Amino acid sequence: MRKQYYHAAAIQCLKRKRLYEQQIEQLGNFQLRIHDQMILLEGAKATTETVDALRTGAAVMKAMQKATNIDDVDKTMDEINEQTENMKQIQEALATPIGAAADFDEDELEAELEELEGAELEEQLLQPAFAAPAAPVQVLAGRVPARPKLTKEEEELAALQEEMAL
Repeated sequence: MRKQYYHAAAIQCLKRKRLYEQQIEQLGNFQLRIHDQMILLEGAKATTETVDALRTGAAVMKAMQKATNIDDVDKTMDEINEQTENMKQIQEALATPIGAAADFDEDELEAELEELEGAELEEQLLQPAFAAPAAPVQVLAGRVPARPKLTKEEEELAALQEEMAL
């Protein structure tokens, strides 16, 4: 009977062993399913975050486009151009001479200059010519005889004529 008792106990142990093995296999399958579920959840979370970020970006971009439509941009550019033109006009106004200097008529100035030149030419013609030297002037080789000294006014006239290329 003892043999039967050990035999029955051994069978019981084998049954428990198989039950434990089945339970271990079930727990392993549960762990795999949980692991698969975690991977799916992480992927779903990443997808959701990506979609939310895209939605937020699209909403912000739409709001920015509403805030800056093309008509507003054109209007702003027109205002900038207008202000630039105003600034140019202000700078031109500041650059013009003050007083009568800005009101000179070019034709009138030309006529006055011709009168002055004519009067000066007439004055030069009325002055006696330089007297010829009493004795002939000897010119040494390589030397030019000195010119008679001009008055300050004559020097100024000569300089003015050179400037005007007359």
